[in-house]
Amino acid sequence: MPGLEDLYREIILDHYRNPRNRGELESPPAHRSEGFNPLCGDEVVLTFTTDGTTITDLKIGGQGCSISQASASMMSAAVLGKSTAEIREITKTFKAMMSIHEGEMAAESDDNATLPQVELPLGDLEALRGVVKFPVRIKCATLPWNALLSGLDEAN
Repeated sequence: MPGLEDLYREIILDHYRNPRNRGELESPPAHRSEGFNPLCGDEVVLTFTTDGTTITDLKIGGQGCSISQASASMMSAAVLGKSTAEIREITKTFKAMMSIHEGEMAAESDDNATLPQVELPLGDLEALRGVVKFPVRIKCATLPWNALLSGLDEAN
C-alpha cells in the first residue's frame, strides 16, 4: 500500500523533525538512562521522574538517524503518565512488532502481509512497523525502548 507507506514515512519524519518531550530533566530527582548503538552511532538520553509506580515526566535527548529519534519521540508520548507495568507491556508489544519471525524474509517483501501482525494500542508507533523490512534498522527503533527499560530497572 503505497499511500499507507507514505503516511507512515510522514509520521516518522514529523517525530524526527519535531520530537515530543525533547530536553533534559535535572538530576536528581530525575533518573537518567542512556542507550548507544555502536553500529550506527545512534545515541538516546532519557531523563525521567516517577512517583514510585508511574512515570510522571520524561524528556528525551541524543542524536542519530530518523528511526531512532522518531522512535524515542513516539515512545515518550506513549509512556508518559503510564505505570511501569503498563510501560513494560507496551514495550513487549512494540518489540514483538519489531521482531522478524523465524523463516520470514520481510526484507524481500513489499507487502505488509508478511510483517508481524501485532495489535498495538498506540497510533503513531504503528508507523515503525515497516522497519522490520530492514533488519539492520530494528536496533535503531528499539534503542530508546531498551534504554527506558534499563532506566526503570535501575530506578526500582
